[in-house]
This record gives sequence, structure tokens and C-alpha cells, in this order.
Amino acid sequence: MKIIFAGTPHFAASALAALLGEHQVVAVLTQPDRPAGRGLHLTPSPVKQLAQQHGLRILQPATLKAAETQHLIGSLDADVMVVAAYGLILPKAVLQLPRFGCLNIHASLLPRWRGAAPIQRAILAGDNESGITIMQMDEGLDTGDILLSNSCRIEPGDTAQTLHDKLAGLGATSILEALRLLQESGLEGMPNRLIPVKQDNGAACYAAKLTKSEAQINWREDARQIERAVRAFNPFPVCHASINGTMIKIWQAGLCADQQGEPGKVLAADKHGITVACGAGALRLEVLQRPGAKAQPAAQFLQALPVKPGDQFADS
Repeated sequence: MKIIFAGTPHFAASALAALLGEHQVVAVLTQPDRPAGRGLHLTPSPVKQLAQQHGLRILQPATLKAAETQHLIGSLDADVMVVAAYGLILPKAVLQLPRFGCLNIHASLLPRWRGAAPIQRAILAGDNESGITIMQMDEGLDTGDILLSNSCRIEPGDTAQTLHDKLAGLGATSILEALRLLQESGLEGMPNRLIPVKQDNGAACYAAKLTKSEAQINWREDARQIERAVRAFNPFPVCHASINGTMIKIWQAGLCADQQGEPGKVLAADKHGITVACGAGALRLEVLQRPGAKAQPAAQFLQALPVKPGDQFADS
């Protein structure tokens, strides 16, 4: 099939890599280069970097609303546009340009977790399951008909990064499956095996964009909820808290449900971690990072920044 691919981050690059082995990618749409790194040099997206390696045609419009951009996309005469974490709104005119419309690879089991941060919100909510939905795009926010879905278990130790990586792989195999079914449905004598299913809007929930302020720990919360936050906000924006005047980042933590104390008070500090009382239960901080340093296991961290039982983390 002739495909236009639209995507930007690593999640999308996984899907593009899979498509390159099976279909003709006539063009790649991706976000304009952004400043990155300490020098804030303009850096191409992971999708652009992959497209460059394969000599693909690359388009980086700031918007898809311009008539000349829409005309250019239409001139590519694509069978379908595959969209994965692109970052730009597709106007109705663009949605209608490819022969089979636009298919979106979404990192949740729609209608649960429509929006910008479905992976993080699923972990934060304590969901046991996530997955990939291949959706026929419409003008709404992740409201289009479901064409195909594949589930993925959220393991107790999954972070946003590890779940992202699993879903990126699942998204790549899922879009190949959807395109195969789409092709077979167009063959004479073959049944339509890709049947659109309307979403249940009443069951929908919204995965709001992450903010750094969310990652500041409130020790009055249940230890289970804080532990979920540590995993959900790893690698961004990373949970943080202040003790003895120093703001530290918390990359990994474990539950100590049988311990209790004044929220924010250090109950123990040893090579296994810094145990902090929460609103219910306690949390053992296992991998931490002080300003200007790398993330370290608790044993190394405590050598550089001593913390002792009775010390108090600041209120959020």
C-alpha cells in the first residue's frame, strides 16, 4: 500500500520502522526540528532521523491548515495515512485525502484514556491493563471508530518508560495487522475483516498532558498512590521532594505497607533505601538523585547526602 506516515517521537519511529519492511512509504510528516540538549541545538525528531536514514521524503509543516500543504498531501495519492503521536491536529480536509482515510495508533484501549498521556495516566490510576487501539480518525480527540485493539498487561514494576517500550512494539505489529486486514477486505471474494466499531462515549476518560507540578510528592497521600506516581512519572517529569533544604528526584520506590508514622517523616535510612511515612503506609525510596548528580541507589546516595531517621520531608 502507498502510505503517508505522520509521527514524531520514538513511539512513532517503531511503527515507521515496521511499515518500511512491508509497504511503500511515499512521505513522512513530522514536527519541525526543536531545540534540545544543553546547547539547545535544533534536533530532528526520532521519526525524521529514521526517515533520513531511508531516504524518504520528509515534510515538516507547522500546520496542516494551509491550502498548499493540503494540496501537496493530496498529490501524493496515498492509500492511507498512518498517524502515531504526530502532535498536529489533522483538519477534516486532510482526513479525507487518502483513499482509506487516516488510521491512528493510540497507546490505550479506547475509549479509556483519550488524550495526550495515556501511558502515564493508566499507571497512575492503577490500571492492570493497557494496549493499542488502531482507530479510524475523525475530527474529535481520539473519538474515531475502533478498527482493531490489542491488550498488554501492566506489570507491578512497569514505569512509563517500560510500558511505552512494550506498547511501541505492540503498536508496530498492530498497524501491520490492521493494514493486512484492510488489504484483504478489498480483495474480490474476501469478507470485510476490518469492521469499524463505535466508541462508548459514556466510558471515555481523558488523559491530560503531564505537568511538572504533579510530580511533587504529597506525603499525606496513600503510599500506594505515591508509588504509582513514581512509576508513572519516570522518565518525565520525575517525582521530587525536598528534605533538609535539598530537592531530590525519586526514580524508584517500593511499598512498606506495614509501617506507619507522621506523613513525610523518615522512618529508616540504610543501604536498602530511605523509608518515609505516608498518609497510609510508607514508601521506601530506592533510587534517588540530588542536584547536579546522576541517579543513584540509596546506599550511594546516602554517602553523599546523609539522611537519618526522624528527618522530615517538606510539605508539598
